[in-house]
Amino acid sequence: MLPLNPKQMKKMMKQMGIEMEEVDAEEVIIKTSDAELIFKNPSVTKIKAKGVETFQIVGNYEILEKKPEISDEDVKLIMDQANVDEETARKALEESKGDLAEALMKLQEI
Repeated sequence: MLPLNPKQMKKMMKQMGIEMEEVDAEEVIIKTSDAELIFKNPSVTKIKAKGVETFQIVGNYEILEKKPEISDEDVKLIMDQANVDEETARKALEESKGDLAEALMKLQEI
């Protein structure tokens, strides 16, 4: 198969009902339950085929892990159950990503 130049490729895709468009994006953020993927200056292409739009993202990214929200009530509960100070209870909850049972088990192993 002979290589196609970009114009020919675009024409063939249009004939098949596929449209491609470059998106002038400065930053793309994908949020998951425990982290954010941050793409700086990505190459983003919007592809439309059969009424469905999809996006292709190409580029380097960094991962920012989310810190769990730890309530004062959870800290107090761990303090009472494990008989530790606030700082120790909060640290155990942060290390266990907010999981009360895991934090309590870690403190009882000490």
